[in-house]
Amino acid sequence: MKNNNAFFVLISVFFFWGFVAASNDILIPVFKEKLNLEQWQSQMISFAFYVAYTVGSVIYFGLSKATGGDILNRIGYKNGIALGLVVSALGTLLFYPAAEMSSFTLMISGLFIVGLGFSLQQTAANPLVITIGDPTKGSQRLSLAGGINNFGTTIGPLVVSFAIFGSVAAPSTLDSLEAVKTPYLILGAAFIIVALFFKFSSLPNKIETEEHVIDGEHLTSLQKETEESIIDAVSTSTSRRSSAIHYPQLWMGMIAIFLYVGVEVSTASNLPEFMRIHLNTPTNEIATYVSLFWASLMIGRWTGAVGALNVKDSFKNLFRFVLPYAAFGIFLIANGIAQHDTSSLYYYAFVILILIGADYFSSGNPARQLLLFSSIGIIALFIGMFADGMVSVYAFISVGLFCSTLWPCIFTLAIAGLGKNTNQGSGFLIMMIMGGGFISLLQGIVADDSLLGIQYSYVVGVLCFAYLAFYGYKASSILKKQGISYDNKVIAH
Repeated sequence: MKNNNAFFVLISVFFFWGFVAASNDILIPVFKEKLNLEQWQSQMISFAFYVAYTVGSVIYFGLSKATGGDILNRIGYKNGIALGLVVSALGTLLFYPAAEMSSFTLMISGLFIVGLGFSLQQTAANPLVITIGDPTKGSQRLSLAGGINNFGTTIGPLVVSFAIFGSVAAPSTLDSLEAVKTPYLILGAAFIIVALFFKFSSLPNKIETEEHVIDGEHLTSLQKETEESIIDAVSTSTSRRSSAIHYPQLWMGMIAIFLYVGVEVSTASNLPEFMRIHLNTPTNEIATYVSLFWASLMIGRWTGAVGALNVKDSFKNLFRFVLPYAAFGIFLIANGIAQHDTSSLYYYAFVILILIGADYFSSGNPARQLLLFSSIGIIALFIGMFADGMVSVYAFISVGLFCSTLWPCIFTLAIAGLGKNTNQGSGFLIMMIMGGGFISLLQGIVADDSLLGIQYSYVVGVLCFAYLAFYGYKASSILKKQGISYDNKVIAH
């Protein structure tokens, strides 16, 4: 019970990450109109926010090296999250002078500082979610946390739009940037309150770096002796590794995170152009389809989180069907409030059945799930490239379903067995979030009509998924050599 309470406190920060990231999409048209920005200048809002994750990770690594020890090991995990929240709160304070002075530079500087705080929070929170309970269910707990994150992405734009425009409908006009100040100052106050909550919570301040944790099943003495001998051999072979980067599961996982974030962001960001060219869809009707892509991440993560629930198997099978459709219902309700027409999207309920089946066959094994979901993602992109009309749209949107649990799968596999290097490895992984910008740019380049065109440009995503499927296969064999098996319930830390 204590772990459950601590876990629910921990995942509150995941909500904030999604809330702010999705709300940035509201700021882009606002500042573009009021400050007469070029399109590329308005995109600096997203760029400043996401590049802060990489800069924050580099700072974290540099300070750890300079001080001769990992920062989180020194100050503690919940203290690190609280500090990250305070940093993010300081960033929101810049929105006041930014609005007063109509300063775009101050505004993106504020977002950059918010992102720096999020970087520290992510470095601490992701490994803590994985290790706070049964390590064999770490990726499923991270899926649940990710589902809370996507709940934030679903309601964030609605709340911020209402706070700025007095309406949840699509932004139209704004008399003054003064309206931007209040919601972000309130958000900053919320950061401070939650930081204090974390400071005095029952969350563990340290991660136990035992060399192994055995599942609580009954084992014969022969099985115990066999497992102990494997783990002893692993401990001897891995304890000499002075840096996380020396572990193949980590550096291969860094590439995987880069490509995963890349295919996720680029698939969504190129969807409006595809629909404009191939379906002649008006711009004001495209937002609903893009929002379904991001809601698909919530649908998939709620499904993947079922394994982390402490209930009987019969209830788990029931929740495996109920939770994804509950998430889909939240999307429909949110868009109904925003007065968006979602009648053409009801058929998506049948696509969700594919996700449910894939989750069932993965059996909670992160390596198997990564391989299976990436393979289905490839199929979805090929259907989108070679079909047309709404079939292509559904196929491209469904990529969100099959991206949904890849972050927890990759993160779990990449930090497995790192022991005292876990924090450093987590920082390296957060650093690779920058893939969202680079892969999107690459697809944008090849989408030019003189090259592949917008529809066939999605081959970039196919290549990303191909590596992710390979990593799922390869990481499993790498970890088994280190005595780490998610099938045999033997986990080495």
